Amino acid sequence: MSAELLPPARTYLFVPGTRPERFGKALASGADKVVVDLEDAVAADDKTTARGMVAGWLKRAAPEDRSRVVVRINDATSSWFAADLAALGDAHGISVLLPKAESPAQIAETQAALPAADILALIESARGVSEVNRIAAAGVQRLVFGTLDFALDLDMDISTDSSGLAYAGSRIAIASRLAGLPAPVAGVTPQLDDQERLLADLAGARRLGFGAKLCIHPRQVQPIHAALRPSADALDWARRVLDADAASPGAARLDGRMVDRPVVLQAQRTLALARA
Repeated sequence: MSAELLPPARTYLFVPGTRPERFGKALASGADKVVVDLEDAVAADDKTTARGMVAGWLKRAAPEDRSRVVVRINDATSSWFAADLAALGDAHGISVLLPKAESPAQIAETQAALPAADILALIESARGVSEVNRIAAAGVQRLVFGTLDFALDLDMDISTDSSGLAYAGSRIAIASRLAGLPAPVAGVTPQLDDQERLLADLAGARRLGFGAKLCIHPRQVQPIHAALRPSADALDWARRVLDADAASPGAARLDGRMVDRPVVLQAQRTLALARA
């Protein structure tokens, strides 16, 4: 399958930029994308060392590996932003995750420095949500919801109840749709040993229109992939919908429900997702 026909990534697995011995392991984890982190996972005193490690590894990496790498740089207001951009200037085929994205100007500055890189915008503040439509239309590849920092910005406790994220999440999903972007990426679930919470967080994000999730441990990857895969019942329903529509186009009924165009399109989407 050619790169332009590949479905959008479902999982983005973080790995600290100071741990190059883990980069290959992260790529082998089954995650669709690996986020090499120069921001939160790297202490201030280690920024220069991490930046050099990441840039050096990217130059040696095979093109197929670089195509799966997303580098989270430091935000545009930080003292490390310019040096991050300069260090990645020769790294072709990668994507860059811009944290604390709050304006189209920040996207433009990143694109100007890295014209060959795809830019993902991490929305993680009230200001970022307020500007999300303009950010989505600024040429980014995808929007990502930084739920933990967003909750911190609003002094919101989401440790047991994440319903307070619904408004911002809906804004991000709608902005993505209006800009013709893939469904956005949901934030991390920090509870490493709680698969029930992981899947509940994913289900909540799916209800808002999200199509992927950030991961902080390899063990989170496969459960997310499995949850995003259409179930046997969903596939059976989709096939029956298309059969009913083929037998009686525009006037079909199935299980007591009218099979109209949105239902047919949903069935086609379900089968396409299974094939992908």
